[in-house]
Amino acid sequence: MVPAEQTLSEVLEAFDFGAPVVGAIRYGCGHINDTFVVHTQPENCCCRRFILQRMSAAAFKHPDQLMENIIGVTQFLGREIEKHGGDRSREAMEVVRPKSGADFYTDSQGGAWRLYPFVEGTVCHQTADTPELFAASGRAFGRFQQLLKDYPADTLYETIPRFHDTEDRLAKFKAAVAADKLGRVKDCQPEIDFVLSREADCSVALNALRAGKLPLRVTHNDTKLNNVLMDEATGEGICIIDLDTVMPGLVLYDFGDSIRFGANHSAEDETDLSKVNLDVDLFAAYTAAFLEGTGGSLTDTEIEYLPWGAKLMTLECGMRFLTDHLEGDTYFHISREGQNLDRCRTQFKLVADMEARWGELEAIVNQYRK
Repeated sequence: MVPAEQTLSEVLEAFDFGAPVVGAIRYGCGHINDTFVVHTQPENCCCRRFILQRMSAAAFKHPDQLMENIIGVTQFLGREIEKHGGDRSREAMEVVRPKSGADFYTDSQGGAWRLYPFVEGTVCHQTADTPELFAASGRAFGRFQQLLKDYPADTLYETIPRFHDTEDRLAKFKAAVAADKLGRVKDCQPEIDFVLSREADCSVALNALRAGKLPLRVTHNDTKLNNVLMDEATGEGICIIDLDTVMPGLVLYDFGDSIRFGANHSAEDETDLSKVNLDVDLFAAYTAAFLEGTGGSLTDTEIEYLPWGAKLMTLECGMRFLTDHLEGDTYFHISREGQNLDRCRTQFKLVADMEARWGELEAIVNQYRK
């Protein structure tokens, strides 16, 4: 794929910005899509900004399905926000269609582009520096669930098939161990044994789904802090962004991934595992805020399974790092030898810490469930 700048002028001509474009520059910290902020200058008015993205052809093979998901969900969110007296222009993303009226624009080189209005007066944090900030993200993701509780999840496309299918992740991990194409198995046997001793855990959520205990819902599937726009004035999360991985799933996936990402203070590739521990206070802060945000829309069983979400998402992530290490570091970018193995070890240390404090996690969930 050619550099995005090569077709940028063509793409800018494909959209009606309602005012002259005065500039477009690279924006943000994302590594998947090519993102630009476009500045326009309306007559007798302040500068108006937009977010323009070229969707990653490597990550998303079907941009038509991806955009159908996003348009359906954002339009539904907008209606629900208005119904609750909110401001849909700030609290939900809005797709600006190209002049052709299509869902997205395809440039002369085959690149797929989309456009959103910039949500002014917001900030995007990369790390949760305070419990209050982490809790604010929990309320926002909980409200995302509450607003989408009546959306027909089974109508969404799987933009990344079997993304949180932990049984499938386990099967791919076993295949990588069996192949051992780089001879690395001998150096990570304790990590391999860690996974194999928890093989039954990989089916816990999926068995509950198959048994009808857990409902299929619209899930974000990338619930990191930096996917919430925070209001600069109030510090509250007001808009969920990066909807590329919105798919059918289980609410415990979204809850669990937030805990995996935010409820510890170590680097993802920390080599000193004594520094890697679950912060139970952060777990409690996020749990309380998330359940507050869901507004009673979750079932009792979903709430009961929330600690499993934290454990399974962390175990799954560790498996993915270990699988990539065994296969030659072809998926996750590394900056040094053995980095994916170190990443795997931090995730497994978190899993072990969760298991050691399981009773505390269940007690916290029960404390805030009502």
